[in-house]
Amino acid sequence: MVPTENKEDHLLTIAEVAKRLRVDATTVRRWINSGTLEAVSLPHLNKRQSYRVKQSTISALLSGEK
Repeated sequence: MVPTENKEDHLLTIAEVAKRLRVDATTVRRWINSGTLEAVSLPHLNKRQSYRVKQSTISALLSGEK
């Protein structure tokens, strides 16, 4: 049996987060680098670090929770 994925644990890309918060992707990256927005960093081979943000983090931010 395949475990069902919890929607709150879904990981979003920088572009998806930017679209939902109606800001530029650069702003999202700044928030992550400053510690304002919690994110998971992925192993990378490119010049730019890749991140994913939990859906629950965005939901909490939009609802005003900490």
